[in-house]
Amino acid sequence: MKSTAFLLRTLAGCVLLIQCTASTQAQELSWAEKMFDKRTHDFGVVARGADTRYRFVVTNLYKEAVHISNVRTTCGCTAAKPTKHNLASREKAHIEITMNTRKFMRRKDSNLIVTFDQPQYAEVRIPLTAYIRTDVVLEPGGVKFGSVDQGAEKRQTIKINYAGRTDWSIQDVRSRNKHVTYRLTEKSRSTGRVSYELEALLDGSAPAGDFRDQMILVTDDANNPHVPVLVEGRVVADFTVTPAVVSLGTLVPGRQKTISVVLRGKHPFAIEKIECDSSQEAFKVRLPKNVRQVHVVPITVTPPDAAGKFSELFVVTIAGRAEPITFRAYGRIATTTAGN
Repeated sequence: MKSTAFLLRTLAGCVLLIQCTASTQAQELSWAEKMFDKRTHDFGVVARGADTRYRFVVTNLYKEAVHISNVRTTCGCTAAKPTKHNLASREKAHIEITMNTRKFMRRKDSNLIVTFDQPQYAEVRIPLTAYIRTDVVLEPGGVKFGSVDQGAEKRQTIKINYAGRTDWSIQDVRSRNKHVTYRLTEKSRSTGRVSYELEALLDGSAPAGDFRDQMILVTDDANNPHVPVLVEGRVVADFTVTPAVVSLGTLVPGRQKTISVVLRGKHPFAIEKIECDSSQEAFKVRLPKNVRQVHVVPITVTPPDAAGKFSELFVVTIAGRAEPITFRAYGRIATTTAGN
């Protein structure tokens, strides 16, 4: 009896050890999962041929650099691509998922698998799903404005073809983007087939930058009344600053650091002055004197003694331009220790 009781206690101990080990392994992998803004995505019910894309945001929450070694999906119906593989501390990346709605139909399930090999190995698996309709077809798959000069208008047209009920109709077009308006026109209606044309207008007040929105076609279909349509484009300003967010990294008090900022215009231009918005007097700017389309501006910073977050707003006056352009530089000043 004693030996039996001892054996049972030993087995129970082994089971507990295995459970603890599995739990520890799960916790070791959770560091990678925590970096994703979402752990699953459902595209919903989409039209055939529709441009169906989604971006997962990955943020490096740790001090160590993170490296994405591989990105793949488990079904040919989806494809995935990261915007970058190396992420410094607090840096963000996007992993864009594309669903192939032309080749595949009806319900499709897949998984996004992201593999990390730094700072340690981890694998994150994210379920993906969609239902691709066979009765509604978009040509082309979305409203693509491409690159548009700021202040200019642009029109794009798509066709919506339906096969099913002869009395099927689109009753409304909904969009949250106030800079895009729509005009819907019924083009044809015959036995079991309906065709519409949708014209989208991007107005001249749209701000500079990339945009990606979803417009909704509201139909009289009782089961699936909404047809999502991707709307995207890029409004290009007359002047741009690269990088858009200037990172100073980690700074040491009193130790100079020089970075370069690129100012690019659509035409050659001269920079009259570059000023700092605050009175920190920690920055020195070497002002370009030539007229050119691209200026590389060296900026030297000498950090003050105050540890913590550090930033500065720069105001750039362009010759002949009424309004200045601005950009901001961010960094962190390290804590100094005695003797350093």
